[in-house]
Amino acid sequence: MAPRTMKEPKPPFPPQHQKKPGLESKLTPRPRYKAPLYREAGKLEGMKALITGGDSGIGRAVAHLFAREGADVAICFLAEESGDAEETAAAIRKLERECILLPGDVRDPAFCESAVRDTVAAFGTLDILVNNAAFQQHQDDIMSISLEQWDRTFKTNIYGYFYMARAAVPEMRAGSAIINTGSITGLEGSEELIDYSSTKGAIHTFTKSLARSLVERGIRVNCVAPGPVWTPLNVADKPAKEAGKHGSDVPMGRPAQPEEIAPAFVFFASQADSSYITGEVLTLLGGETVGG
Repeated sequence: MAPRTMKEPKPPFPPQHQKKPGLESKLTPRPRYKAPLYREAGKLEGMKALITGGDSGIGRAVAHLFAREGADVAICFLAEESGDAEETAAAIRKLERECILLPGDVRDPAFCESAVRDTVAAFGTLDILVNNAAFQQHQDDIMSISLEQWDRTFKTNIYGYFYMARAAVPEMRAGSAIINTGSITGLEGSEELIDYSSTKGAIHTFTKSLARSLVERGIRVNCVAPGPVWTPLNVADKPAKEAGKHGSDVPMGRPAQPEEIAPAFVFFASQADSSYITGEVLTLLGGETVGG
């Protein structure tokens, strides 16, 4: 019997651009997150997860698969993304799992602390933290990157990860997991994403350092580093024509769909799958072989 396969969308997509932060509900085609070929096995039964940037893109797909595996989920998102967040919550509740919505900005350490407190208050504990929120803005060269942009990129992409982890670790028990979202740009660099790439490289090293720090407490820390993925982040960054070609230059000729990235997060969250794995950066690159 031949393996089942999915025919995922390939560019060129319709030219499109959105004002930041971008909404999944306005993307064409809509990013796929339901993973119809995935077969859940109760790997996260009874666990409680907090996902930043959980309203759309990779975060939405991860939240959905976590719920299918038996976890209750809290998601953080910017207030402007409330429509996407409500759609994600509805999908999770349809699976008969709990979902709480936590609007706020991960650049604010007080918000990160309150998000963890609210999650623990709602669920009783916190077992999985997914640091996924990100800011990205292409620029032609270093002189085009304003100090404001540099600061916003670092405050969102690495400060926010630190704030969330620092707040979450005291609530976590042995067997818990922290999963960070990195990027191929953090391994290879990108001439038009100097600040973003720098933060992603920092995330990879943060992952390895935190993993070493927490290993004796039984808390594993790993990172998923994708190549191009079809999410609002990119359509809100690139000019319309460039957005329509997003991911066309990888060997598979297309960007990943969020549903193709999310199983890696389940793998790292599950003690059944990855109890002996911590401090790893897993690249998902659509056929590229030089990222690692």
